[in-house]
Amino acid sequence: MRVAVYPGSFDPITNGHLDIVQRGARVFDQVVVAVLHNSQKNPLFSVEERTRLIREVTRDMENVEVDSFDGLLIDYVHQRGAQVVIRGLRAVTDFEYELQFASMMRKLDSQVETLFMMTNNQYSFLSSGIVKEVASGGGDIKGLVPEVVEQALAGKYGY
Repeated sequence: MRVAVYPGSFDPITNGHLDIVQRGARVFDQVVVAVLHNSQKNPLFSVEERTRLIREVTRDMENVEVDSFDGLLIDYVHQRGAQVVIRGLRAVTDFEYELQFASMMRKLDSQVETLFMMTNNQYSFLSSGIVKEVASGGGDIKGLVPEVVEQALAGKYGY
């Protein structure tokens, strides 16, 4: 069984993230969307809220599982029996960081591959940070995030 882990903070999941999940699910037998507990970030949504939202938007994808982890990603990949880590690329600006990330993963375990997937062009500008910034000001985020996430953001920002 070919298992891939798609890690991230997903605070919140966007349609760009979802595009990567859907495409990864066509390539691998199982995709684990792994929500990172990151103590260095101050997330808008708790890990539990993020996993619930992702489960809701991926519920019709039979080979997608949603989980969370903390610690080193490579340890989590081993724990899940995965062979591949999926990383999404939006633009050239993502590449340098992702190259460093992939190089470190290869140093930690040369048997685990990192697969870069380019997001759909319509989402190349999109990030969770931009979505939160627009949503916090009451701007229109329709089409940038799934509807359930749009509603969750409205609840967080009180509109």
